Amino acid sequence: MKEEIKSKFGAIAQEYDNQRKLLIPCFDDFYTCIVDSIAYSTKHSHILDIGAGTGLLTSFIYHVYSGSHYTLIDISEEMINQAKKRFTGLGNFDYIIADYSNYKFNKKFDVVVSALSIHHIENKEKEELFQKIFDILESGGIFINGDQFLSRSPSIEESIQNKWKLRIFNSGLSKKEIDGAYARMKMDKPATVEKNIEWLERAGFINADLLYKYYPFGVVCAAKP
Repeated sequence: MKEEIKSKFGAIAQEYDNQRKLLIPCFDDFYTCIVDSIAYSTKHSHILDIGAGTGLLTSFIYHVYSGSHYTLIDISEEMINQAKKRFTGLGNFDYIIADYSNYKFNKKFDVVVSALSIHHIENKEKEELFQKIFDILESGGIFINGDQFLSRSPSIEESIQNKWKLRIFNSGLSKKEIDGAYARMKMDKPATVEKNIEWLERAGFINADLLYKYYPFGVVCAAKP
């Protein structure tokens, strides 16, 4: 499955950013909420973006925190190459091409962020990842996860998915782009907000809370004491 994720997302690396704006009905609010939440951290000198892709989320953050040092990790070399192009000439960036779920980080961070990535891994891996993130965060640091989450109600989840797909159908994307998006969606393994918060608290996080939700897209934030 990891190789399939790597392949499918690598194949759309150059079109990824433009498609995001059409596939996410709440694009601006979603990314802005993640950026705004960074203010809850006591420090933000070192920021890690996991599943960073093309650096889209980091680009939003950089506009506010240009003096921070950034580490971007993604399984796809094609995606990281797009990120490198985006931030060409900037010296406060490091890039890692690796599977973040089993990568061993050798430094700590003030802030860890992620956007639309963690829902691709199995629930057991999510729980293990949250523990890893807790361990590599400095005291007073925060983890912000903008992701796709399941509804607790199967009927509400079905309604959300149908409405979202209708928005995608009317988004202006071509049939080929829509078919590609649906093929990638088949790899999704989201969990409920409640389960995510439960795993965060089990890892040691405090003040874990849902800050934003629209359709399946939500932003969860948690702090390390």
